[in-house]
Amino acid sequence: MKHVAIIYKRSRPDAKTLAGELRDWFEQQDIQVFCTQNIDDSNVACGYQKIDIPQSAEIAVVLGGDGTFLSVARFLEDRSTPVIGVNLGGLGFLTEITKETCHRELQEILNGKFEIEQRMRLQVITRREGKEIFRQSVLNDVVINKGALARIVDVKINIDGRYLTHYRADGLIFATPTGSTAYNLSAGGPIVYPTTRSIILTPICPFTLTNRPIILPSEVVIEVELGERIKDVTLTCDGQVGCQLAPSDTIFISAAANPLRLIKTPSVDYFEILRTKLKWGQY
Repeated sequence: MKHVAIIYKRSRPDAKTLAGELRDWFEQQDIQVFCTQNIDDSNVACGYQKIDIPQSAEIAVVLGGDGTFLSVARFLEDRSTPVIGVNLGGLGFLTEITKETCHRELQEILNGKFEIEQRMRLQVITRREGKEIFRQSVLNDVVINKGALARIVDVKINIDGRYLTHYRADGLIFATPTGSTAYNLSAGGPIVYPTTRSIILTPICPFTLTNRPIILPSEVVIEVELGERIKDVTLTCDGQVGCQLAPSDTIFISAAANPLRLIKTPSVDYFEILRTKLKWGQY
């Protein structure tokens, strides 16, 4: 391995310190390092700022939490650069190794003792009056929801051009299996094993109680048609970027062509993370 990228959480002195330590550690092994803090793109409407990670980087090491990891996944977009996350607190669903064990785990990666998991991403496209106004790849979820004082969202859903139903709800979540343990889980959606290829559609507080979550095959194209009376409705990708929606907008959601490549070390067990994060078996 000749080149590594390190992206660390902004405004966290401990993240900056660890990034410096890892940069020195890699360079002592004759590995070139690109090292930078993450950026704040929360105020960018219908788009986002981007860190230009060098094409020569063979892996990207993310220091922070799952939110930092999601933003780096967005910067990589369609690239095949593998990613490993170091959580600065406890275990995360995406940042799976801890700062206490990261030197050992990274040495194992340099020694070739790791696997690559393919994590499905979604592609979301918004069209307004026939023109594309927004396009984004998404690792966790796409959320359509209303503002605090807005009406219930009323949308029509088509699957591969076939009518599914009208949803009247506070919003809708379209999640990947990776994102099934995020907002989807809080809204009553199912946990899906992260390497499964499927799209989870979960209504948020539906007006009709029989509107339940549904798991769809990854090959489908979901078309969301907004009603003419909607107001104060937002599209959000991975809880970080998105755009304001307008009446009669149409949103298309499908599996992205290129998955995220996630580095997995032998010491990390997804079921252990589930038990730890969700406190299964604890009384």
